[in-house]
Amino acid sequence: MSDDNLTTNTGQPSPASEDTIGRRGLLKTLAAVPFFGVFILNFLKKKASDDARKQAILEELGVVEGGPAVIPEAISRPPGDRIRVGIIGNGGEGEALVRSAGFAHPDWVENAREANREDPRNKALETYLYQDDLNVELTGVCDVFDVRAERGIAASQVQERSGDAPQQQTSARRYLRYTHMLESSAVDAFLIATPDHWHSQMVVDAANAGKHVYCEKAMTRTEAEAHALYDAVKASDIVFQLGHQNRQSESHMKAKEIIAADILGPITLVETTTNRNDPWGAWVWEIHKDGNENTIDWEQFEGPAPNKVPFSLERFFRWRCWYDYGTGLSGDLLSHEYDGVNQILDAGIPHSAVASGGIYFFKDGRDVPDVFQAVYEYPDRDITFVYSATLANGRNRGMVFMGHDASMEVSGSLTVTADRSSTRYKEKIEDNVIRPSMPMFTYRPGFKGIDAMTSATEEYFASRGLLYTYRGGRRVSAYHLHIAEWLDVIRNGGDTSCNVERGFEEAMTCHMATRSYLEGRKVTWDPVRRRIV
Repeated sequence: MSDDNLTTNTGQPSPASEDTIGRRGLLKTLAAVPFFGVFILNFLKKKASDDARKQAILEELGVVEGGPAVIPEAISRPPGDRIRVGIIGNGGEGEALVRSAGFAHPDWVENAREANREDPRNKALETYLYQDDLNVELTGVCDVFDVRAERGIAASQVQERSGDAPQQQTSARRYLRYTHMLESSAVDAFLIATPDHWHSQMVVDAANAGKHVYCEKAMTRTEAEAHALYDAVKASDIVFQLGHQNRQSESHMKAKEIIAADILGPITLVETTTNRNDPWGAWVWEIHKDGNENTIDWEQFEGPAPNKVPFSLERFFRWRCWYDYGTGLSGDLLSHEYDGVNQILDAGIPHSAVASGGIYFFKDGRDVPDVFQAVYEYPDRDITFVYSATLANGRNRGMVFMGHDASMEVSGSLTVTADRSSTRYKEKIEDNVIRPSMPMFTYRPGFKGIDAMTSATEEYFASRGLLYTYRGGRRVSAYHLHIAEWLDVIRNGGDTSCNVERGFEEAMTCHMATRSYLEGRKVTWDPVRRRIV
């Protein structure tokens, strides 16, 4: 090798040549040192071999180790005009949305601070304080439970805001009915976190009033409601976002790149699961000590519910246990898993669905199943999608995409493992470059170990990337990013990642499983009439 090959065009030794000479010299030196030197020498040789194998695998896959090629930049631009936001339904999910917009209840701030003192791994407060100022005001709160409405008003005056956001000067106003807030000129956009049976009517009314909407999943309780909501939004100029915050997960974005690169080969089976084993995860939520007929507007809560019943604290606080207000596992948790698959595969509405299950463990008066399975068929793509759930066992099972050449498991991270009988990777498997017993590719965005979790349910949401993800190596609330994206589209145009089209696909897919379960038969989707038959 000539001297020219060891220098840059400036005449100075190149970094690469210095590294090569340095390694050669180090290896020669270590080879002459007994015992410890031999150990280090073998270690470096193995590392060099592993690095070469890793490089060969990455070249074969055509992917890079870094983050997704394109990540939405919704929060990288300074927010524009101030947007005045109202919350309808300020329960647990509503408070999470309001907090992600920059308004944490003072009690939550203090509890999060204490939790961090007890366990430094708990980064909830740090994540909140470092999220960006979205330039919003919380100007309206509507909840049928007085306590929750008052908590929303208190959150609007929180002194410890996220980012550099100053304290809001005027408290949010309480509205006894959401229609009064829709009529107010003080609110531009709405966060809807009510029970599912109210979603459609509220979104339709908001669209007719020209108010932007962020609506929690599931989009609707019934098929007919989904059509009404879809038609109203499409006929309006509002910006709609459905609350599937997994759309902001870096691992999901990377998974989409893996699919686009055809690394798995033909995919024939996708499996997703929800396993929980605690009462909270089964919707046996706390009944507030101050809940009673004087503090809860029961008539307004029931609203469009198909079956009116006498006042019930259990039904009010644990509403997901009844079909009158939601769709149980289908609308609550299958909806998350389906939307993840739809985001990664662009799957759309399946051709058919068969569902089964029952109330096997929580025999507490509920009428939605606590064990639920659904099988969807996509014959035009030669794919079967299986969802499996139990609320009485916490065994962790992830979302898995199974191809002829490799399988990909997706959660908050991502792992790709070659199949022993792969056609594409046959030679590299035979040459021991790719080992089916080890992952070919692992992607862990901002991985620093799991944060402290206090329940199996929280761990499930964290593992799915539903609580937080990463941007530039920094942990960020997925809720915050999803709301930020919605606000950015309101200000600057474009489209949200979980718009009404994606919401309609989610709604119909979940309703197909619910209808199959309730009617005990296979159902299909008619794409011409856009109906479940």
